[in-house]
Amino acid sequence: MRASTTSGFYYVEVGIDIYECKAKGIFRKDGQKPLVGDLCEITVLDEETKKGHVEKLLDRKNSLIRPAVANVDQALVVFAATDPVPDRNLLDRFLIMMEYQDIPSVIVFNKVDLAELTEENTEFLRDLRETYESAGYRVLIISAREDRGVDLVREALRGKVTTVAGPSGVGKSSLINKLQSDIEMETGEISRKIARGKNTTRHAQLIRIEEDTFICDTPGFSSILLPEMEKESLDDCFPEFLPYIADCKFAECAHINEPSCAVKAALEEGKIAKSRYNNYVILYDELKNRKRW
Repeated sequence: MRASTTSGFYYVEVGIDIYECKAKGIFRKDGQKPLVGDLCEITVLDEETKKGHVEKLLDRKNSLIRPAVANVDQALVVFAATDPVPDRNLLDRFLIMMEYQDIPSVIVFNKVDLAELTEENTEFLRDLRETYESAGYRVLIISAREDRGVDLVREALRGKVTTVAGPSGVGKSSLINKLQSDIEMETGEISRKIARGKNTTRHAQLIRIEEDTFICDTPGFSSILLPEMEKESLDDCFPEFLPYIADCKFAECAHINEPSCAVKAALEEGKIAKSRYNNYVILYDELKNRKRW
């Protein structure tokens, strides 16, 4: 059983049925709140109207604050190839959030049909792909509008629970509509019950794509705060740094001003993308200056 939520109601999938549930007061007393993706036990109050109570949350293997989801296997991070031009700092912030919690990420750049209209955009997209593939991420270039590459996304999702996230206006809803176009009507009842908008996602929800394959659609974001982490942990969240960290002269090397830094040497040799390193420096400084209360 996996829960989706909106306006204080929790829509719990049990087989092909969807039950509209309220959480018992004990959750508030214990400081708990059911999250989308939670496995739970419910009591059925009315079988005909499919009403119930969430009685118990089962142990989570992970949980995220933003997006607020639980028990995910991976993240699908969707940005537009253009219109809007992808914000690399925002993308790196999200990737760091996932790396910090050991959740693999797949990056999707949508709207390739628009990017291909100009040579400048095409070159920019090529650089984006090379930057993130060299960092160790799988990168998919697609056009949801033209149904190009959607099969690759579906293959990447298969057999997993995936949180789908990205800024507003990048075509997440269009992609998800393509992915669930072949779903049987019973599963489509989830979307009808929680009134998912065609163009704007206002709340997180879990959607079945096929057997044992779920995506968690989440509202778009325009900014992301780094997780509560120490600045010394930031380099571990940049996969392309990892082969070089052990070769730095200083054990606690920040990879910024220290001499004999293997990470900076790799940067000079073109083994680490300058845009990624520049964002690392910006984010390291942000963590360094974060107020501790």
